[in-house]
Amino acid sequence: MLLLNKLLSAVFELLIFSLLPACWWLITARKQISFEQWIGFKAIPKEKRAKVWGWASLTSLGLLLLSIVLLKNVGTAHTAVSDFTNQGWRVLPAILVYAVLGTSLPEELLFRGFLLKRLAARFGFAIGNLIQALLFGLLHSVMFINQLGLLSALGIGWFTLLVAWLMGFINEKSAAGSIYPSWMIHALANFLTGLSAALGLL
Repeated sequence: MLLLNKLLSAVFELLIFSLLPACWWLITARKQISFEQWIGFKAIPKEKRAKVWGWASLTSLGLLLLSIVLLKNVGTAHTAVSDFTNQGWRVLPAILVYAVLGTSLPEELLFRGFLLKRLAARFGFAIGNLIQALLFGLLHSVMFINQLGLLSALGIGWFTLLVAWLMGFINEKSAAGSIYPSWMIHALANFLTGLSAALGLL
């Protein structure tokens, strides 16, 4: 049942988060470029792959450690991994769906695939990356403000803002605009955090 819920949730999130990018592409760019290339589903240049995956792996591990510290401090607040708490290995398929197709892919499509690229084209990379990171942090602050209060929610917002900025930098400056690195970072951190919750480590 949990697997089905996570699968349906992932499909719903993908539809919602890709609606604006898909409409924007249809109106402004479909005659010039494919949606996949426009959003960042493109190969990382061969000469950059080892460096990109190295940085992505280190970033994922750092994000995991910070996520664990963060989740340890939110107490009984409901988080994205709460459904897996103390469920053991049997929820591994649901964790995989949540991590790879759930939050990571929809959020990367919208924030690093759509917003960052459009904002950078308009205002330059530095400003575009900062704006998408601010919006990403704000979204995560708003999600927790009722449960944790303003100060804790702002702490979560700053944490996610920094991660979003770093993922945008890796994608655009190291991976030639591919969103695969940030998707991997996001998915791996979510998977390891979900697994930690399932095994009772959080």
